[in-house]
Amino acid sequence: MLLVTSIIAVVLTGMFIKLSLAVISLRRKNKVGLGTGGHEDLERAIRAQGNFAEYVPFGLILIACLELNGAPWWLVAGPGVALIIGRAIHAKGIHTPPPDFSKRVLGMKFTFYTLMTLMVLNLGWTIYKMIG
Repeated sequence: MLLVTSIIAVVLTGMFIKLSLAVISLRRKNKVGLGTGGHEDLERAIRAQGNFAEYVPFGLILIACLELNGAPWWLVAGPGVALIIGRAIHAKGIHTPPPDFSKRVLGMKFTFYTLMTLMVLNLGWTIYKMIG
C-alpha cells in the first residue's frame, strides 16, 4: 500500500488545484483565452502552474517507488515533505508580485535536492533489498 505517498499526493494535488484556479481567475480577469495576452501576472501564474506540473510527477513517482519497495515510512515521508516545501516556496516566489527570485531559487533548490535525494535513496534502497 502507498499510504505515505497518498498523503503527499493529496497535498500536492491541492497545491496544483490552487495554482490552476489562480490561472483561471487571471484569464477571466484579463479576458485571455490562450497565452498571456501580455499580462505579467498571468504569465507568472502560468509558469508557477507549469513548473509545478513539470517537476512534481517525477518526485511522486520516486516517492511511490521507494514506498512500494518497502522503505520505512519516515524515509518516504521526509523527501515528500521537502518536495511540498520546495514547491510551496517556489510558487510563492514566482507568483507574488514583484517576483521574489530568492524564494524562487530556494524553492528550486529544495526541489532539485529532493529529486536527487530520491534518486540516491531509490538506488540505495534497491541495492540494499537485492543484497540483503
